[in-house]
Amino acid sequence: MDRAEKRELVSTLNEAWKDTGVIVVAHYKGMTVAEMTEFRKRVKEAGGSVKVAKNKLAKLALKDTDAQGIADLLKGQTCLAYSEDPVSAAKVSVKYARENEKLVILGGAMGTTVMDVNAVKALADLPSLDELRAKLIGLLQAPATKIARILKEPGGMLARVLHAQGAKGSGDGPGATAA
Repeated sequence: MDRAEKRELVSTLNEAWKDTGVIVVAHYKGMTVAEMTEFRKRVKEAGGSVKVAKNKLAKLALKDTDAQGIADLLKGQTCLAYSEDPVSAAKVSVKYARENEKLVILGGAMGTTVMDVNAVKALADLPSLDELRAKLIGLLQAPATKIARILKEPGGMLARVLHAQGAKGSGDGPGATAA
């Protein structure tokens, strides 16, 4: 890779990492190409990306971003998983690390906050942004549904009482006499 390509890579990564919600740093030593491809695929499906770059170039790309505090984690064979959603990359990375012991989570960053392994795992246990939105919509819709049901119920009860009274008065009931 020549200097121009390196400069382009650093600027591309820098732009991508400025807008990211979370970056997870992991060692991937011993992973096969198929395993790494599967990891990349899962992160991409969750709306994120995985980047393997020389540590020196990655450190340069992290400068002037909120996540520059994770530069110390970049030692050895590292990859960085990142996503705009502050939970997606962490969730997928931790889940994949549980399935494949060759992927070892080192830490990460969420905004300016540098996270250790336990913080990344705790973040992964949180619901994603889409799950939170769905829960919020469900909570907002639940009272309206209950109110509609409550308002509808007295009318239904009145209709049942009138129907029962009508059945009694028409002679169809058990106490009716024959004419």
